Amino acid sequence: MSKKSEKLSVGKYALLGFQHVFAMFGATVLVPTLTGLDVATTLLLAGLGTLLFHLITGRKVPAFLGSSFAFLGGYAAVKTMAEGQGITGNGWIPYAGIGVACAGLIYVLVSFLFKAFGPSKVMRYFPPIVTGPIIICIGINLASSAVDNCANNWWIAILAVAIIVVCNIWGKGMIKIIPILLGVVGSYAVAALCGLVDFTEVREAAWIGFPIKAEETVFSLFSGANGSLIISALIAMVPISLATMMEHIGDVCAISSTVGENFVEDPGLHRTLLGDGLATTMAALFGAPANTTYGENTGVLALTKVYDPKVIRIAACIAAVLSFCPKFAALVHCMPVATIGGVSLILYGMISAVGVRNVVENQVDFTKSRNVIIAALIMSLSLGISFSSAGAIAFNIGSVTISLSGLAVASLVGVLLNAILPGNDYVFGANASGDKSMDLGRV
Repeated sequence: MSKKSEKLSVGKYALLGFQHVFAMFGATVLVPTLTGLDVATTLLLAGLGTLLFHLITGRKVPAFLGSSFAFLGGYAAVKTMAEGQGITGNGWIPYAGIGVACAGLIYVLVSFLFKAFGPSKVMRYFPPIVTGPIIICIGINLASSAVDNCANNWWIAILAVAIIVVCNIWGKGMIKIIPILLGVVGSYAVAALCGLVDFTEVREAAWIGFPIKAEETVFSLFSGANGSLIISALIAMVPISLATMMEHIGDVCAISSTVGENFVEDPGLHRTLLGDGLATTMAALFGAPANTTYGENTGVLALTKVYDPKVIRIAACIAAVLSFCPKFAALVHCMPVATIGGVSLILYGMISAVGVRNVVENQVDFTKSRNVIIAALIMSLSLGISFSSAGAIAFNIGSVTISLSGLAVASLVGVLLNAILPGNDYVFGANASGDKSMDLGRV
């Protein structure tokens, strides 16, 4: 296949663009399916977010921005807190959105710090001993919901798991890159053939429609918002950005290795972080999940040997166009719960496994008491609070009730302890394999 510098025909550009859409699709639509966010809005903002990222990075980095798995636990926490305060239906989505939007702004802040002080000095405050256990806990916190979904029909769930395992282990080429999509499509098709899917919603949906729902945007809160829930959502969501920034850096390092160009230096991590952060903020404001650079599309780059960022931008435009078809979104929405359970059973476990990989590949020394203490407190606080009877730590400041999720408390404690305790020897850039180990997109 052609390299980045070679010119391609219009037909080849379009074909390669569709291939990238195919690669990102399963994971991108799975996040809104798991959380209750809108599929059409997600596709639109994934496309627009990718284009914004390319604009900010000088159109140099061949990265596609899809839905981030890392915020799944945060969405679940905000939804639970909202229901506890009497907010029903999708009324929790704008509150989660404002939390994720502010998490994206943390990217922007860190990007300026990277520019001013360099990555090494900033990254000392977010070493693998902090980010690894946080990612481990994100997956474990979600595991019970996967089992609950599987219980709707274990045979369909097991089929989804089997397809993913077979494609991931024995698949070749494109099949190995898209196991999640194939697991969803395969188990969905079998469920439909067995009469387990109700397609009424698909039949009633229009062919063309606007993908953004005003009541699910952050702007809907202007007409009257729950102040305490906004603060709780901010506390639940913003600390997760500490882990997703490491995910972003891992993705950029992986893309650099695949393409053979040093994107860490040019356009620089400060610009890629800025692009990802602003794309995430834009998506969250309009009711879509957080964006992140996608490992699946990096796999397509490696497979085709075509590194031209223009191909990614074509894929982004295709995703945006698809978002204007409600019938297509309804087809995704009809996905069997057991299919979701089977896919998420693997997905959540693999998220935790990526956290383990981050610790192992960065050779975190657990003979040091500081590292044991940091990891122990992160994991015990995150899991202990999440699975306690209250599910969160709640306290009052005046008339405002603040709820802290387990993941939020653990993240804040981990960062604080790492900054205070002596013996932090982490150096960013010293271990190329470790720098790429937080690539959640490869899940």
